[in-house]
Amino acid sequence: MATSFYRMAPDENLQIAGIIQLLKHFRWTWVGLLILDDDSGDNFLQALDPLLSENRICAAFVERMPKQAFFSVFQNAIVDRINIYWLDIKINTFLFYGESTTAMLLFMFLKYTFSLKISGKMWILTAQMDLTLMSLHRPSDLKLFDGAISFAIHSNELPGFEKFLGALKPFQTQRDSLLKEFWEQGFDCHFSGSNTLAESNETCTGKEEMNNLPRHLFEMTGHSYSIYNAVHAVAHALHGMSIHKSKYKRVAESIRDKLQDQGTCIKVLLHWFLQGLSFNNSVGETVTINQHGEVLSGFDITNIMMFPNNSYCKVKIGKMIPKALEGNELVIHEDLIIWPKYFKRVLPLSLCNDPCPAGYQKKKKEGEKFCCYDCDLCSHGKMSNMSDMIACSECPEDQYPSKDKVRCIPKIITYLTFEEPLGIILVAVAVLFSIISIFILVIFIKYKDTPIVKANNKDLTYTLLISLLLCFLCSFLFLGKPLKLICFLRQTVFGIIFSVAISSVMAKTIMVVAAFMATKPGSSMRKWLGKRLSFLIVFPGSFLQAGICLAWMITSPPFPELNMQSMTEEIIAECNEGSVVMFYLVLGYMGFLSLVSFMVAFLARNLPDTFNEAKFITFSMLIFCSVWLSFVPTYLSTKGKFMVAVEIFSILASSVGLLGCIFFPKCFIILLRPELNSKGQVVKKKYF
Repeated sequence: MATSFYRMAPDENLQIAGIIQLLKHFRWTWVGLLILDDDSGDNFLQALDPLLSENRICAAFVERMPKQAFFSVFQNAIVDRINIYWLDIKINTFLFYGESTTAMLLFMFLKYTFSLKISGKMWILTAQMDLTLMSLHRPSDLKLFDGAISFAIHSNELPGFEKFLGALKPFQTQRDSLLKEFWEQGFDCHFSGSNTLAESNETCTGKEEMNNLPRHLFEMTGHSYSIYNAVHAVAHALHGMSIHKSKYKRVAESIRDKLQDQGTCIKVLLHWFLQGLSFNNSVGETVTINQHGEVLSGFDITNIMMFPNNSYCKVKIGKMIPKALEGNELVIHEDLIIWPKYFKRVLPLSLCNDPCPAGYQKKKKEGEKFCCYDCDLCSHGKMSNMSDMIACSECPEDQYPSKDKVRCIPKIITYLTFEEPLGIILVAVAVLFSIISIFILVIFIKYKDTPIVKANNKDLTYTLLISLLLCFLCSFLFLGKPLKLICFLRQTVFGIIFSVAISSVMAKTIMVVAAFMATKPGSSMRKWLGKRLSFLIVFPGSFLQAGICLAWMITSPPFPELNMQSMTEEIIAECNEGSVVMFYLVLGYMGFLSLVSFMVAFLARNLPDTFNEAKFITFSMLIFCSVWLSFVPTYLSTKGKFMVAVEIFSILASSVGLLGCIFFPKCFIILLRPELNSKGQVVKKKYF
């Protein structure tokens, strides 16, 4: 059989969802709950509590209120506890779920028992509380609701309804016994023979004007509007039955045998016509009853405005839409809200503690509800750009947190440029010694026939000078923005050129030893002296390094990349070496060549004066090894463009060491002491 109960009021779960969304909208997370202590209060609290936790809202307290019949309990611990909650300035939002009479008794005891100034709280009232009840309309009783937000069953003004009420007289409607009771309460008088207690001894005449009563008494409440729609629903169902007589007869005949009488049959048919009914009422709103006997209606959200004469009005500031997407049912017009006077007409806060400012994150307090927390500064590398963030977040790779950790700042791309002071200094040094190398080469070419040039193997000398010149110039490959070709060439060019230079130095040292050994009678070393020995030393030494570089370029060549991790505030445009092993293998091979040169030169340092160039080579190799041994730890401990600067400095310093130690003494003799540049002096002295 079809349902015999039709719910014309909206589903209470929609009201609970509206309360949650309202609290979230205004960020009220520390809320006091005053809930009626009955089955309806149990159901309400059971549905509300998990939603509060789910939406990060805490109940500062939950106080169960007894019904009016047990009002004597207000005189004990309940009022004491509520008084404490009331004085807590952090709990500024109170949610009340209960009947109007219960609320009246509670506030009366609070006011007169504790002489408490009933103000200073933001009230959220549920649809169960009706302020129009006359038992609450006493001076000052409603002032605490100034600025309150109330949920109400949806209603609308019916044309002519207020005029109809204004024309009512107590003696015109004999069957309406409630009208006389309303008249006595509204005008504070009593009819003769009435048992109603009145504060005044005046007798009601029946001529009192309804228009003199507060206007809000005549507003269409949600309950009245629901009754109005219910009556119209039945009327529309009966009308539908009357215009579908043929259908009615067929249905009635099919079930008549199952029913006891014709009246029961009509009731069942009426249910069938009510289910799925949809019609427009007199104000143009569509009223729909679904197949479960539920009206598809919502809630109005109103703002209560109190006036100095203790009257009030309700302003609709929003609504709950039943068919909206989950989480979007609430529609609120915040600009229409008049906040309580106690809060200076601005949005009140209701928080366990002040919100964590931007740049901080929440930290839970031990033993406290999750709405109560400390604020911790965001850790290194993280930020929060909003208040009350649960956790700080990391900036994107190409950004970094500001000092106050409230925003992300784009990192700047950096590399060692020609224009900055460090780059200018390195360029100046490289250019200066390149010019000096060219100048020395010109000198040696010009004085190639002099004894001091001939005695030092001019071919090796030219090779060494040209390779040193290229060493100075290759430092330019390390400056400027790293490009694919630059990254591909710079370590390779540097490694091969330096290997040529060191191999040339090693060849000069070995030539010194070979020349000394060739002076011994019957020595076979004489046939090795000359270009042949030099070539056999320089070419293999350089070719092996070229082979290492070629293998590096084939297997894992260097490439440009943007390093976003090494520096906090910068993106380093650098060359990734591809294979770190191959990079240090190139350096290691150069170190091996320099070590061999140093050992040979050191062993040859005490040869006769004619062959004393080994002493200068020893010193130059000592400088070279010292520079590159200190390069490795320094290179590993620096970041960004300073790593490049360290490598350029090492290239320039080691090249200057070779140039200065080997060639400056000879240039001194050639240019400033030409008298020493003779065959006799070369044999006698040690000016090489």
